[in-house]
Amino acid sequence: MSYAVDVLIIISLFTIYGYIHSILASNKVKKLFKKTFGNLIAVYRLLFNIFALASLYFIYELFPKPQLIIYDLPNPYDIIVLIIQLTSLAGFIWTFRYICFKEFIGLNQLNDFLNKNYNNELDERLTLRIEGPYRFMRHPLYFFSIIFLLFRPTMDLFYLTFFACIVAYFYIGSYFEEKKLMENFGSQYSDYKKLVPKIFPYKLIKPYKQEFN
Repeated sequence: MSYAVDVLIIISLFTIYGYIHSILASNKVKKLFKKTFGNLIAVYRLLFNIFALASLYFIYELFPKPQLIIYDLPNPYDIIVLIIQLTSLAGFIWTFRYICFKEFIGLNQLNDFLNKNYNNELDERLTLRIEGPYRFMRHPLYFFSIIFLLFRPTMDLFYLTFFACIVAYFYIGSYFEEKKLMENFGSQYSDYKKLVPKIFPYKLIKPYKQEFN
Protein backbone atom coordinates (compact mmCIF):
# COMPACT_ATOMS: atom_id res chain seq x y z
CA MET A 1 0.00 0.00 0.00
CA SER A 2 2.86 2.41 0.79
CA TYR A 3 4.20 1.94 -2.75
CA ALA A 4 0.87 3.11 -4.19
CA VAL A 5 0.90 6.19 -1.93
CA ASP A 6 4.47 6.99 -2.94
CA VAL A 7 3.57 6.75 -6.63
CA LEU A 8 0.54 8.99 -6.11
CA ILE A 9 2.68 11.63 -4.34
CA ILE A 10 5.25 11.58 -7.14
CA ILE A 11 2.58 12.00 -9.81
CA SER A 12 0.86 14.78 -7.84
CA LEU A 13 4.05 16.77 -7.29
CA PHE A 14 5.09 16.39 -10.91
CA THR A 15 1.63 17.47 -12.07
CA ILE A 16 1.95 20.67 -10.02
CA TYR A 17 5.40 21.26 -11.51
CA GLY A 18 4.13 20.68 -15.06
CA TYR A 19 1.12 22.96 -14.54
CA ILE A 20 3.25 25.85 -13.27
CA HIS A 21 5.81 25.26 -16.03
CA SER A 22 3.08 25.34 -18.71
CA ILE A 23 1.57 28.56 -17.37
CA LEU A 24 4.94 30.32 -17.32
CA ALA A 25 5.69 29.09 -20.87
CA SER A 26 2.42 30.43 -22.25
CA ASN A 27 2.30 33.45 -24.55
CA LYS A 28 -0.35 34.97 -22.29
CA VAL A 29 2.09 35.23 -19.37
CA LYS A 30 4.93 36.35 -21.64
CA LYS A 31 2.80 39.13 -23.12
CA LEU A 32 1.83 40.26 -19.62
CA PHE A 33 5.52 40.27 -18.65
CA LYS A 34 6.43 42.35 -21.69
CA LYS A 35 3.56 44.77 -21.06
CA THR A 36 4.82 45.23 -17.51
CA PHE A 37 8.59 45.21 -18.02
CA GLY A 38 9.06 46.06 -21.70
CA ASN A 39 12.24 44.76 -23.33
CA LEU A 40 13.21 42.91 -20.15
CA ILE A 41 11.26 40.14 -21.84
CA ALA A 42 14.68 39.41 -23.36
CA VAL A 43 15.76 37.76 -20.09
CA TYR A 44 12.52 35.81 -19.68
CA ARG A 45 13.66 32.65 -21.43
CA LEU A 46 16.90 32.43 -19.45
CA LEU A 47 15.08 33.02 -16.15
CA PHE A 48 12.42 30.52 -17.16
CA ASN A 49 15.02 27.82 -17.84
CA ILE A 50 16.81 28.51 -14.55
CA PHE A 51 13.52 28.33 -12.67
CA ALA A 52 12.49 25.13 -14.47
CA LEU A 53 15.72 23.35 -13.52
CA ALA A 54 15.76 24.67 -9.95
CA SER A 55 12.12 23.77 -9.31
CA LEU A 56 12.61 20.32 -10.84
CA TYR A 57 15.51 19.70 -8.47
CA PHE A 58 13.38 20.96 -5.58
CA ILE A 59 10.48 18.58 -6.24
CA TYR A 60 12.94 15.77 -6.92
CA GLU A 61 14.21 16.20 -3.37
CA LEU A 62 10.63 16.14 -2.08
CA PHE A 63 9.72 12.93 -3.91
CA PRO A 64 9.41 9.74 -1.90
CA LYS A 65 11.77 7.25 -3.51
CA PRO A 66 10.34 3.71 -3.37
CA GLN A 67 13.24 1.32 -3.99
CA LEU A 68 11.23 -1.60 -5.29
CA ILE A 69 13.44 -3.12 -8.02
CA ILE A 70 11.65 -3.76 -11.30
CA TYR A 71 14.65 -5.30 -13.03
CA ASP A 72 18.44 -5.43 -12.79
CA LEU A 73 20.17 -6.38 -16.02
CA PRO A 74 23.21 -8.69 -15.89
CA ASN A 75 26.22 -8.46 -18.18
CA PRO A 76 26.41 -7.94 -21.13
CA TYR A 77 22.97 -6.30 -21.32
CA ASP A 78 24.10 -3.33 -19.25
CA ILE A 79 26.73 -2.65 -21.93
CA ILE A 80 24.04 -2.76 -24.63
CA VAL A 81 22.01 -0.24 -22.65
CA LEU A 82 25.04 2.05 -22.42
CA ILE A 83 25.50 1.88 -26.20
CA ILE A 84 21.85 2.88 -26.71
CA GLN A 85 22.27 5.82 -24.32
CA LEU A 86 25.41 6.98 -26.15
CA THR A 87 23.50 6.75 -29.42
CA SER A 88 20.77 8.96 -28.00
CA LEU A 89 23.41 11.50 -26.93
CA ALA A 90 24.64 11.51 -30.53
CA GLY A 91 21.03 12.25 -31.48
CA PHE A 92 21.08 15.29 -29.18
CA ILE A 93 24.22 16.56 -30.90
CA TRP A 94 22.62 15.97 -34.30
CA THR A 95 19.51 17.91 -33.28
CA PHE A 96 21.46 20.87 -31.94
CA ARG A 97 23.10 21.26 -35.33
CA TYR A 98 19.71 22.68 -36.36
CA ILE A 99 18.99 24.62 -33.18
CA CYS A 100 20.93 27.56 -31.82
CA PHE A 101 21.79 26.38 -28.31
CA LYS A 102 22.36 29.92 -27.02
CA GLU A 103 18.97 30.96 -28.36
CA PHE A 104 17.44 27.82 -26.84
CA ILE A 105 18.59 28.64 -23.31
CA GLY A 106 18.20 32.42 -23.66
CA LEU A 107 21.79 33.69 -23.84
CA ASN A 108 21.41 35.24 -27.30
CA GLN A 109 18.39 37.20 -26.11
CA LEU A 110 20.32 38.46 -23.09
CA ASN A 111 23.27 39.46 -25.26
CA ASP A 112 21.00 41.39 -27.65
CA PHE A 113 19.38 43.15 -24.71
CA LEU A 114 22.71 44.18 -23.19
CA ASN A 115 23.79 45.49 -26.59
CA LYS A 116 20.48 47.36 -26.96
CA ASN A 117 19.68 45.35 -30.05
CA TYR A 118 16.71 43.29 -28.88
CA ASN A 119 13.74 43.37 -31.24
CA ASN A 120 11.92 40.05 -30.70
CA GLU A 121 8.18 40.14 -30.16
CA LEU A 122 8.54 37.95 -27.07
CA ASP A 123 11.38 35.84 -25.65
CA GLU A 124 12.22 33.73 -28.70
CA ARG A 125 12.21 33.70 -32.48
CA LEU A 126 9.91 30.92 -33.61
CA THR A 127 11.53 29.24 -36.61
CA LEU A 128 10.10 26.43 -38.68
CA ARG A 129 12.96 24.03 -39.35
CA ILE A 130 12.21 20.90 -41.32
CA GLU A 131 15.64 19.41 -41.84
CA GLY A 132 17.92 16.93 -40.13
CA PRO A 133 16.04 14.98 -37.44
CA TYR A 134 12.99 17.20 -37.96
CA ARG A 135 12.34 15.34 -41.22
CA PHE A 136 11.61 12.22 -39.17
CA MET A 137 9.90 13.59 -36.03
CA ARG A 138 8.51 16.93 -34.95
CA HIS A 139 10.15 16.83 -31.50
CA PRO A 140 13.53 15.08 -31.75
CA LEU A 141 14.77 16.43 -28.41
CA TYR A 142 11.87 14.72 -26.68
CA PHE A 143 12.50 11.48 -28.58
CA PHE A 144 16.20 11.30 -27.73
CA SER A 145 15.45 12.25 -24.11
CA ILE A 146 12.96 9.39 -23.83
CA ILE A 147 15.44 6.91 -25.29
CA PHE A 148 18.21 8.09 -22.98
CA LEU A 149 16.02 7.92 -19.88
CA LEU A 150 14.25 4.67 -20.75
CA PHE A 151 17.26 2.45 -21.29
CA ARG A 152 19.11 1.88 -18.03
CA PRO A 153 20.65 -1.22 -16.49
CA THR A 154 18.57 -1.04 -13.30
CA MET A 155 14.97 0.09 -12.95
CA ASP A 156 13.17 0.71 -9.66
CA LEU A 157 9.63 1.88 -8.96
CA PHE A 158 10.67 5.47 -8.27
CA TYR A 159 12.54 5.87 -11.53
CA LEU A 160 9.79 4.16 -13.55
CA THR A 161 7.16 6.51 -12.11
CA PHE A 162 9.37 9.55 -12.66
CA PHE A 163 10.06 8.46 -16.23
CA ALA A 164 6.34 7.99 -16.95
CA CYS A 165 5.68 11.52 -15.63
CA ILE A 166 8.36 12.96 -17.90
CA VAL A 167 6.95 11.21 -20.97
CA ALA A 168 3.46 12.51 -20.16
CA TYR A 169 4.94 15.97 -19.66
CA PHE A 170 6.64 15.81 -23.08
CA TYR A 171 3.38 14.91 -24.81
CA ILE A 172 1.37 17.60 -23.03
CA GLY A 173 4.11 20.19 -23.56
CA SER A 174 4.36 19.35 -27.25
CA TYR A 175 0.65 20.13 -27.64
CA PHE A 176 1.14 23.69 -26.39
CA GLU A 177 4.35 24.14 -28.41
CA GLU A 178 2.59 23.10 -31.58
CA LYS A 179 -0.30 25.40 -30.82
CA LYS A 180 2.15 28.33 -30.96
CA LEU A 181 3.67 27.02 -34.18
CA MET A 182 0.23 26.69 -35.76
CA GLU A 183 -0.53 30.30 -34.83
CA ASN A 184 2.71 31.45 -36.45
CA PHE A 185 3.01 29.19 -39.51
CA GLY A 186 -0.56 28.12 -40.22
CA SER A 187 -0.98 25.72 -43.14
CA GLN A 188 2.78 25.17 -43.48
CA TYR A 189 2.92 23.58 -40.06
CA SER A 190 -0.41 21.87 -40.54
CA ASP A 191 0.91 20.10 -43.67
CA TYR A 192 4.09 19.16 -41.84
CA LYS A 193 2.09 17.66 -38.95
CA LYS A 194 0.14 15.44 -41.32
CA LEU A 195 3.29 13.85 -42.73
CA VAL A 196 5.73 13.71 -39.80
CA PRO A 197 5.14 11.84 -36.50
CA LYS A 198 5.09 13.84 -33.27
CA ILE A 199 7.84 12.11 -31.25
CA PHE A 200 8.51 8.53 -32.35
CA PRO A 201 9.94 8.35 -35.90
CA TYR A 202 7.96 5.43 -37.27
CA LYS A 203 8.12 6.77 -40.86
CA LEU A 204 11.88 6.42 -41.27
CA ILE A 205 11.61 5.01 -44.78
CA LYS A 206 9.98 8.15 -46.15
CA PRO A 207 11.38 11.20 -44.33
CA TYR A 208 9.81 14.56 -44.94
CA LYS A 209 11.67 16.32 -47.74
CA GLN A 210 10.10 19.74 -48.09
CA GLU A 211 11.83 22.63 -46.34
CA PHE A 212 10.45 26.03 -45.48
CA ASN A 213 12.49 29.24 -45.24
